Amino acid sequence: MPTAGVVIIGNEILSGKFADENTPWLVRRLRELGCDLLRVAVIPDTLAEIAAEVAAQSERFDWVFTTGGVGPTHDDLTFAGIAQAFGVPLHHHPDLTAILRAKLGEACNEAALRMAEIPEGSALWWDGGVVYPLVVTRNVCIFPGVPSLLKLKFDKVAHRFAGTPLSVRRLHTHQQESAIADRLTEAAARWPAVAIGSYPRLDEVPMRVIVTLEGRDESALAASAAFLLDGAVGLTEAP
Repeated sequence: MPTAGVVIIGNEILSGKFADENTPWLVRRLRELGCDLLRVAVIPDTLAEIAAEVAAQSERFDWVFTTGGVGPTHDDLTFAGIAQAFGVPLHHHPDLTAILRAKLGEACNEAALRMAEIPEGSALWWDGGVVYPLVVTRNVCIFPGVPSLLKLKFDKVAHRFAGTPLSVRRLHTHQQESAIADRLTEAAARWPAVAIGSYPRLDEVPMRVIVTLEGRDESALAASAAFLLDGAVGLTEAP
């Protein structure tokens, strides 16, 4: 399955001035697509941090999704940071420059044209007939930080990241987590293709523990669920 990492870029997220809306949405969307998200990093608007995180994630994952830092202001450093990550220069892309000049007219000043200054060798994805394409440097997809724009642009290219979605079974019990721990450990060892998680819900009355089983091997998923339902204390199918 394709793997992915996410880099959320912005001092405003780290300082708490604005809540991070993009990570929860990307987590859900990638899960729907069957693309395995393995890391999320929230980093400040600094060249060194952007370059280091992007370079590291690009080596580890099939895809890297960055959000934020692509506007016209002094703290929009994402393009420069990604260029530094791969040791390439920035250049004014003629197609992006033409789009900005046509859209902004006389308001297209030097600050605005910074949005067309992208890492050399980047591709432009025009999926879905967008007016302004997505900039992709190697395996790094560079998205805007504005949540509405991120969602719009991501959904246009989402088909490129699709794998096989996970199947999920949910069980639960009103017993303490310690009462089912040994059985969960045994199930995890017997069916390594199934990811088993245990999550106490202490704020519910009565308290319960939710157990999730996730995998792409349907036979292993069914077998592990049957094993737990048969032998774990009080486990039943969750509603």
